[in-house]
This record gives sequence, structure tokens and C-alpha cells, in this order.
Amino acid sequence: MPPAEAVAPAPGTTGAAREPILQVKDLVKHYPLTRGVLFKKQIGAVKAVDGVSFDLRAGETLGTVGESGCGKSTVARMLVNLERPTSGQILYQGEDITRLSGRALKAVRRNIQMVFQDPYTSLNPRMTVGDIIGEPYEIHPEAAPKGDRRRKVQDLLDVVGLNPEFINRYPHQFSGGQRQRIGIARGLALQPQIIVADEPVSALDVSVQAQVVNLLERLQNEFGLSYVFIAHDLSIVRHISDRVGVMYLGRIIETGTDTEIYDHPTHPYTQALLSAVPVPDPEAREHRERILLAGDVPSPADPPSGCRFRTRCWKARERCALEVPLLAVPAVFRDVDSPARHDSACHFAEEIHVVPGNTTSHIGERSPRPGATSPGEERTAPEGPSPA
Repeated sequence: MPPAEAVAPAPGTTGAAREPILQVKDLVKHYPLTRGVLFKKQIGAVKAVDGVSFDLRAGETLGTVGESGCGKSTVARMLVNLERPTSGQILYQGEDITRLSGRALKAVRRNIQMVFQDPYTSLNPRMTVGDIIGEPYEIHPEAAPKGDRRRKVQDLLDVVGLNPEFINRYPHQFSGGQRQRIGIARGLALQPQIIVADEPVSALDVSVQAQVVNLLERLQNEFGLSYVFIAHDLSIVRHISDRVGVMYLGRIIETGTDTEIYDHPTHPYTQALLSAVPVPDPEAREHRERILLAGDVPSPADPPSGCRFRTRCWKARERCALEVPLLAVPAVFRDVDSPARHDSACHFAEEIHVVPGNTTSHIGERSPRPGATSPGEERTAPEGPSPA
């Protein structure tokens, strides 16, 4: 059966009032760069993840967004122990799972499952749907007696909106959206508490994306699941997430509730991302300030000193090259009662309303910046290295 004993949080319980079920502290993953064939010598490292920290509470959805290559999927793979971190801690109910192995790790993996990005390659084409969804029971036989497994698989198919009679079909007989539902059913089989969803809708059509996202929300409400939801589509992340973390080049650079991040962004990178989101309102679109970032993301093998975003930031100064900004509430907002009072890793954080009309109040007036534009015009970040 699906995770029937999972209990949803009590009505009216806020995220802040609940204890974290998962804590990630200073998570680091470096991949060595080597030279030579017989005698390999390490000459550097690709810093895929470089000091990521966050908490996940029971029944909560933490959305993670960022450009391709920022380290989102690497974090996801470390959460389910498909990758071993270079350093840092992943605490599940107070226990560091990065130090576990054997039976202890196997027991923890029952409670942290993953839904993969590509529904076409994540399912074995030589196995039937029944075998795919029932495979977790082969690894964890204590989760279901052999005589009940077929019924449990059919129940899971019904829960995710598929005909239980499809149990003997193969993956190639299903559409992309149906395959992703099969992947979700496989993730639910062991009654987990946490599901790590690594861009689960990016390979699907827009109409199918909505169906899968609505399914994930329904399952969360029904079974009290906690999600780490990874995506690059900001609108989908806002729809499903309670809190959002924005990643850039291996680090989280801004985090807060969906309202804080989307309506009151304070980090320049978040503001640039939001300015690129399509706006359905023509009038608001005409008055939107478009922020264009020049240049490419720096190599994670040789990230910039200080603030990693400074080479593409229009606000970069000498301090940005010398000091690494801490992920904390900026000093300018510490004494202000506003949604802008949330963690942001920027020395010169300020609130910008990227799309006019999203909010009803401002924190004072926006300070002028070099290259400021009128509403409706575009802003372009400087080419090449920052002035620092």
C-alpha cells in the first residue's frame, strides 16, 4: 500500500514551528582533475558544490533553482547517497547519513527516495511496469510480503492516476507524463518521508507538467511527504514550493519563502532570473525592467574570488573580489519589518521590484546604479571581468 501511516502536519502549523527532518550543513563536492595515464597527478578540482546548507521540515517543499551546471543535481544525488560528499554533513533526524554504510545506510534510504529528471532513461526498457515499481520490494523485502506485492503495485498505479491493469506493460508503451507517474509510484513504494525530485517535469510538455505538479501536491497533502524540488522553471517552483533556494556556481546565494524570493528579491542574480520570466500581463510586461547578464558562467574549476557572481554583476566593487559574502540577512534590512528581510549573499543587497505591480510597498527608494534604465528598457551587465 502507499504510505498510509504518514501523517500530514496539523492545520495551522507553520514551517518555522516544525523541527527539521533533514539538515544539510556545509555540503561540499569536488571532483578531482588529473593529468597523466599511468601515474595520475591531481592538478585541480571541479567545485560542483561548495558549501551548501539548508533545512527541510516535515510536510514542506524546498524549491531549488539556478542555471544549468550550478550544482542542483549534484546536491540531489548526495541527499540520496548516490554521490559521497567531499565534506559536510547531511543529517536525517539528527543522524549524519554521510558516515553510514551497509545495513544502516540501506535503512535510511527507505525514507529518502528520488524521482529522476528523464522519464525515458530512468526506467529499464526490459522490465515491465510491475517489475519496475516492485523492484524496491526486492531490495527491502521487509516492506511487503511476496504474496502482497502485486496488489501493492496495483494500488500505487491507482494512486498516481494510472490503470492498475497496466502492470504487465513495458515503458515504451507509455507517454512521457505516464512514465514520470511510474517513476513517482516507484518512489512511493517504500513509504518514504522525503522525496528528492530532480527536475521531474523539465522533459514534459507544458500541459503534462501541470498534471504532474498537481499530482505531487496531492500526494504531499495525502501522505505528509517532504520534497526537495529541483527545477530551472521559476514559475513551477513558485507554484509548488514553501521555501526557495537560489543556487549559483555551487552555492546558495539567496533563500526565503516564495513571496520573499519572487516579490522581494535582494540578490542581483535572483533579480536577473526573475526579469527573464515570461509575464502574461501585457501592461506589466511593458513596464518591466529587463536585466541582461553578459558573459558565461565561470568555470567551477576556477571560480572567481570573493563573490562568485561578481564577474557578471553590475554592482560589483573591490570588496566583492576580496570578501566572500555570507548567506545572511543583509545589514540594510535587519531592522526592517518587510519580506525583504531574508538571507541573501550579497555585500550590496537591495530590493528591486522586477515586475511593477507585484507588491504594494517599497523599502524606501531604490538607490541609483550605473547604467540605470527607464521602465520598459533593458539593463545589460558589463562585459568581461568586473571593475574589481
